[in-house]
Amino acid sequence: MLNASPDSTDHVVGVLTEQIEACFGMRVDQLKAAVAAAPNANPNAIDVVKWYGLLLDSQAALERTEDDLVSALENQPSEVDDPTMGLAHRVNAAVTARDGRAMVVRWLLDPNAAGKQDASARQLARFRGRQGPAVPTSAPPQPATAPQPGRSLAR
Repeated sequence: MLNASPDSTDHVVGVLTEQIEACFGMRVDQLKAAVAAAPNANPNAIDVVKWYGLLLDSQAALERTEDDLVSALENQPSEVDDPTMGLAHRVNAAVTARDGRAMVVRWLLDPNAAGKQDASARQLARFRGRQGPAVPTSAPPQPATAPQPGRSLAR
């Protein structure tokens, strides 16, 4: 790994795991099971579980990419070649993806985060609780008497 210490590789995920567990009062695996058992009970929990899963995926991808880069650097002569430089760019992209997902999880956990208190956020929260479409829909009314096949309406 390229990080300074072994503990820092999981630092972002570890901190967010602790925050999720404190916010919901249960371990993450319990929260995942609760969301799976009652998928419509808590929309915020659903979002947190989804984005936490994406965060774990991106952390795993980052670690694999870092391992590939370290391996390439260990076998590299004094100058870094283009494929190795490409791996370095992939590590940077993986860090960006992981950090972006971490930011989303942090935002979801913060009830006072920017954008959660404005009018559009309140309106979105109202729509989120609805089960049906926002506009009532029904089948179009049928005519009282249906035209008979083969007869023209125009004379």
